[in-house]
Amino acid sequence: MNIGVPKEVKNHEYRVGLTPEGVRQLSAHGHSIVVEKHCGIAIGYSDNDYQAAGATVVADAASVYSQAELIIKVKEPQTHEYAHLNSSHCVFTYLHLAPDTVLTQHLLDSGCIAIAYETVSEDGKQLPLLAPMSEVAGKLATQVGAHYLQTSQGGRGVLLGGITGVTPANVLVLGGGVVGSNAVNVAVGLGANVSLVDQMDEVLERQKALYPDIHTINSKNQSIDAAVAEADLIVGAVLVAGGSAPKVVSEAMIKTMSPGSVIVDVAIDQGGCIATSKPTTHDDPIFKKHGVTHYCVGNMPSSAAWTATQALSKATLPYILQLADKGITRALEESQALRRGLNIYQGKLCYKAVADAQDREWQPFASIVE
Repeated sequence: MNIGVPKEVKNHEYRVGLTPEGVRQLSAHGHSIVVEKHCGIAIGYSDNDYQAAGATVVADAASVYSQAELIIKVKEPQTHEYAHLNSSHCVFTYLHLAPDTVLTQHLLDSGCIAIAYETVSEDGKQLPLLAPMSEVAGKLATQVGAHYLQTSQGGRGVLLGGITGVTPANVLVLGGGVVGSNAVNVAVGLGANVSLVDQMDEVLERQKALYPDIHTINSKNQSIDAAVAEADLIVGAVLVAGGSAPKVVSEAMIKTMSPGSVIVDVAIDQGGCIATSKPTTHDDPIFKKHGVTHYCVGNMPSSAAWTATQALSKATLPYILQLADKGITRALEESQALRRGLNIYQGKLCYKAVADAQDREWQPFASIVE
């Protein structure tokens, strides 16, 4: 199969969809790989590295798309990439379509096949291609929050871990999944006073066993209003796989927070779980609402691009090999995990949570290919 890797063009996106080692393995299976010039330069991979691994380096994205059937990316196609897509393509990348009706429509209109990393699942529960980036984002979230709590950044001037005789910061983590558990890990390690919110007792019990000093709140039967009002830092880590994130913190709650407090909404890719959140970029990462700093950057893991690329490439490569070795349709037919990842198939919307979020018609893959 002809496989293409364009250079990422989202704001400050330094990750790359395939490492030279991934190219080497795909080449060993007899596949042809084209990569865009300088696609991995930001994390230390030269064009010579890709050529030595067996790839052909081309001058621009248009050349990648014109030669490749399977497009391997990191982030969703950006506006000026839409024109490259057509019915000969299968795009394998993070898509986060639920809040993005414009991208969804363009993918449908292109006739392409689009498989989302964030919804691939072997068992319908674990998300192996989302997990590594969630781990990176979770660890970064607490670091970012600590940075913006500094007085020089317009924050309250609260040191996350406090010092002798001075109480630490209150950190509220919304969601105990991969993002949330990693945010808790870093916050506890820094000595913060940590509260974790989730709606599942088993999640809270598991985290309590790991970190006995944290405070746990079951959002099904306990109010989070007081915890929000007392929080110096809130990390939004609520996930509905492939669907829009629920707004668990209202604007009224935000108004009760102290000026200079910080929100890091990691769920922003899925619309955000804080009512006052809106997408930001690495160039312009924050805004203030009701005196509270909001950080809502959709590609947070790019801040640790080398680490994130290694983790992502290791996770995605087995699925890329399935798609390339078997062909797209056969791979989808034989792999339930890839079918769960399928969002768009030649003009049909195949992921129910996206269809529900956008009030569109949903058609399961089986009904399309039968």
